Amino acid sequence: MRIIEQEFAERLASGAATTCLCWRITRADGFLLAVTEHDRAIEVGGILYQSGAALEGASFAQSADLRPGHAAAGGALSHEAITEADLAAGKWDGARVDVIRTDWQRPDLFVTVWSGWLSDVTRGEAGFEAQLVSRKAELERPLGRVYARQCDAVLGDERCGVNVDAFPGLACDHRFSTCSDVFGNAQNFRGFPHLPGADFVLLGPAASGNDGGRR
Repeated sequence: MRIIEQEFAERLASGAATTCLCWRITRADGFLLAVTEHDRAIEVGGILYQSGAALEGASFAQSADLRPGHAAAGGALSHEAITEADLAAGKWDGARVDVIRTDWQRPDLFVTVWSGWLSDVTRGEAGFEAQLVSRKAELERPLGRVYARQCDAVLGDERCGVNVDAFPGLACDHRFSTCSDVFGNAQNFRGFPHLPGADFVLLGPAASGNDGGRR
């Protein structure tokens, strides 16, 4: 739920066409690009948004539940700060994006309408193209480990600890028996070999000879 000041809400409800979008794009290295679709620069919240550049044709899809919202934008952000070299180096990938709507007659009145990240930034014939992913996408990021019988380490990495030079040409199938018998590395096995399998979990009660739950 967005909190909008009463005065700004009344101006929006009146249909007054004095609002514009401002875009604040912050790269991972701290570089900040602030631009607006308005025809002159606007200072909002202590940040000066330069005119003449914006993400035209952008659309936002928001959901009321926890599904990540998304947006698409392309071809309109032409700014000297966005160089071919930086695009090629991926400096704009993952940049934080905050979109606000403000009243250019009263820039002290504004509301954040969307926040997220740039992903897959490329340059096309008409300019640069990008996909924007909302902050809800963070909720899809896996945390912790997955409990599984097989090892989830990569042969030779820090978690595995095997010296691959001592086993030329050998691959690992991530099974405990291979880790133990082939590589002698059971102490570093990163799986859970003794987890019960699906057959055991789905096993029903014995048809005869009920022994009180013992198998």
